[in-house]
Amino acid sequence: MSIEIIGKQIASLRKEKGIKQEELASYVGVSTQAVSKWENGGVPDTELLPKIADFFSVSVDSLFGRNILNYGEVKTALCKKIVDTPTEQKFKLILNYCWDMERAMFGCIPDDRSIEDYEKDIGENEQRYSTIMSDDGFTRMGIANRLQYFLIVPEIANTDKALFERIDYPSFFKDLSDKTLFEACIFLHKREGDKAFTENLLIKGLNINNDEAAKVLAFLEKYNLIYKTSIELDDETKTVYNFKPTPSFTALLIFAREMIETPNNFSYYLGGREKPYLK
Repeated sequence: MSIEIIGKQIASLRKEKGIKQEELASYVGVSTQAVSKWENGGVPDTELLPKIADFFSVSVDSLFGRNILNYGEVKTALCKKIVDTPTEQKFKLILNYCWDMERAMFGCIPDDRSIEDYEKDIGENEQRYSTIMSDDGFTRMGIANRLQYFLIVPEIANTDKALFERIDYPSFFKDLSDKTLFEACIFLHKREGDKAFTENLLIKGLNINNDEAAKVLAFLEKYNLIYKTSIELDDETKTVYNFKPTPSFTALLIFAREMIETPNNFSYYLGGREKPYLK
């Protein structure tokens, strides 16, 4: 393979990332003219290759045109793998992809240790986590066994606008702190979502009275968790409700548990964040 390809690779990487020759020159410690010379058939000094590779976050081999992955091809291959995977296995496959990405963000090439390996190696009631907390964002992952999930949050530019604008958190948490209302959410999320019910289901299922059932229904309507329909039954008009389950409630429980029971068993842990999470 011709060594002159290095210059072409530098030019291609620089343009792909929208970087000026001056920026690369300043990082490497050479003149802009030297970078221009490389891109027009010249070759950098050998001792500069690692620094050039670091600047572009690629391997030195990549500068020689070896093992370069085309993002479009990789994306197509990953998507095809997901499409071709049986439905009942898709989420597990995607979670393993997330596990690979999580480890790659630590700056290492993921080994062959899969989530299934963790499931076998730790007790069924144990929980293993991974997290990255940097000034560019944060991740949190439940690997195994009690909870499995993956959360990635790129740095939020304006947390006031993203999280607090028009949102009354104190009222929401006050409502949810009511034991009857909280148990109603649990009770209804354990039922099939498309099954209609009347007020009597709440009275019997939660062992509450009519007034308390009315309070539960008002709470559910307030947060758009039910819709109601009037039907004629035995010459009498009855109100029937349909519950609209939301995955956000399960997610709320996951992270509320982490607030109550602080995670302490991490496979990977990267701190170093200096920015406040809310700004």
